[in-house]
Amino acid sequence: MTNSAMNRINLLLDENSFVEVGAYMTARSTDFNMQAQETPADGVVTGYGTIEGALVYVYSQNAAVMGGSVGEMHAKKIENIYAMAMKMGAPVIGLIDCAGLRLQEGMDALDGFGKLYACQTMASGVIPQIQAVFGNCGGGMAVASAMADFTYMEDKAKLFVNAPNAIVENKADNSTAKYQAEESGNVCATGTEEEILSQIHTLVSILPANNEDDMSYDECEDDLNRMCEGIEACTGDTALALAMISDDNLFIEMKKNYAPSMVTAFIRLNGATVGCVANRTESYEDGEKVATYDSGLTAAACEKAADFVNFCDAFEIPVLTLVNVNGYKNCACNEKKIARAAAKLTAAFANASVPKVTVVCGTAFGTAGLAMNSKSIGADIVYAWEKASIGMMDATPAVKIMYAKEIAESQDPAALIAEKAAEYTAMQASAMAAARRGYVDDIIKADETRQRVVAAFEMLFTKREDRPSKKHGTI
Repeated sequence: MTNSAMNRINLLLDENSFVEVGAYMTARSTDFNMQAQETPADGVVTGYGTIEGALVYVYSQNAAVMGGSVGEMHAKKIENIYAMAMKMGAPVIGLIDCAGLRLQEGMDALDGFGKLYACQTMASGVIPQIQAVFGNCGGGMAVASAMADFTYMEDKAKLFVNAPNAIVENKADNSTAKYQAEESGNVCATGTEEEILSQIHTLVSILPANNEDDMSYDECEDDLNRMCEGIEACTGDTALALAMISDDNLFIEMKKNYAPSMVTAFIRLNGATVGCVANRTESYEDGEKVATYDSGLTAAACEKAADFVNFCDAFEIPVLTLVNVNGYKNCACNEKKIARAAAKLTAAFANASVPKVTVVCGTAFGTAGLAMNSKSIGADIVYAWEKASIGMMDATPAVKIMYAKEIAESQDPAALIAEKAAEYTAMQASAMAAARRGYVDDIIKADETRQRVVAAFEMLFTKREDRPSKKHGTI
C-alpha cells in the first residue's frame, strides 16, 4: 500500500528493514452500512524494522482511510504491536494522523481505545514510547499521545482533545504545534516531516531499548580529560555548558520551547547516554542573547524536569544536574502551583536510584536549591564552581533582615551592610562554607567540569541502592 503512512515508515527506518504485520486486517463492523466502506489495513500500517540496526516496532496511521480514525480492528493492530514490543523489549513508535474515534463503530471503537491506553500504561517505564503527529491527532488519540514518553509534532499538524471551534472562550487556536510546544508542554519538538523523523531517528539511537538494556553505549573518541575553556561564561545559558561537556558536543534538548528556564536534555559522557537537568537564566543563539528568564523556579519548569528525571530513572539513565537558581519565581500565577510542582521535582530526584551528579555553577539558594538534586535529597556527588553561592539566600537581603536595628541606627548603613554581607557570605553563602559542612564534595575549576563529571559517573557505574518496599509513591 503506497501512501503517506508507509512513506513515513520508510523514511524513519533503515532501508528495506520494515516488515509489515497485519496487512490484511480490515474493519469487521457492518453498522451504518460499514460493509460498503473500503478500509485497507483498517487505516493503520503496523510492523517492525530497525533504526541503526536496533529493533523498533512502528504503527503509522493512514488518513486516507476514514480519516485515520480508530476503530476496533485499527486499535487491535496497534495492541498487537505493543504485545510484540513488550516481549522483545523494543521501543514503539507511533506516526499519528487520526481524526479520533470512529463513530460508526461506537462501543467497539471505545473499547479499542481503552485497550490501547492499557497497553501504553503497561509499557510505561518498560520500553520507550515515541509518537509524532502529522495531520490531526484528535480526541482520544490526543490522550494516547500524552501517554507517550516523547511526542513530536509537524509544524502544520493539529493536536486537540476538544476541537478548537468547540471551545466557546477560545481566543487562539490551541491545537497548533506552536501552542502545544510552547504553552501546554505536550510536545518535545516541532518541525517539518523530514526534521521530525530525523530527530526520532537520533533519539532512538541514544536511548536504551528497554528498562533492562545496557547496550545504548557508544565508543567515545573525545578526550575524557578535555578542558572546557570558557564554560564559566555559560552559567546563564547552561544548554551551551552541557554541549561543551558532552562527547563531541552531542546535545539533544527536549521541550526546548516549554518552560525554557529549565533545560532537559540528553548528552553523551564517555560513550554513555546521560540525562541532564539545568537551570537557565538566558539564551544565546549565534553568540547573541535572544532571551532572559527569571532566576527562580517556576511550576512549569519543575513539572518538566520531574517528568524527565522519572523517565531517566525508569530506564537506568544517569542524571547530571547544573544548578543556578535563586529561590522560586515570585508571582501570583506561579504561586498557584509551585508548591505541588516543586514537591514533584524534589520527589523525582530523591526517588531516583540512578547515578546522580550535581554541579552548582551559579547560585543554589533556599529550598529551591535543595530541590535541584542537592546532597540533602540524595545526590551521589556534588561539585561547585569556585564562584558558586550556596545557602539560605543572598547575603545582602539576609543581612538587612538579621541586622535591621543596627542598620537603622548606623551612621553609614551602606558600609555596615557591605561588611556584614561579606561575613555572611563567608560563613553561610559560599561554596567553601557548604563544602566545610559536607554539602559539597569538592570545589572545582569550571573548565575541569567535563573530566570531573566523567570520572564521577565512571565511579558510580556499579551503583546499587535499595528503596523501601512499597507499591508506589503518591507525590
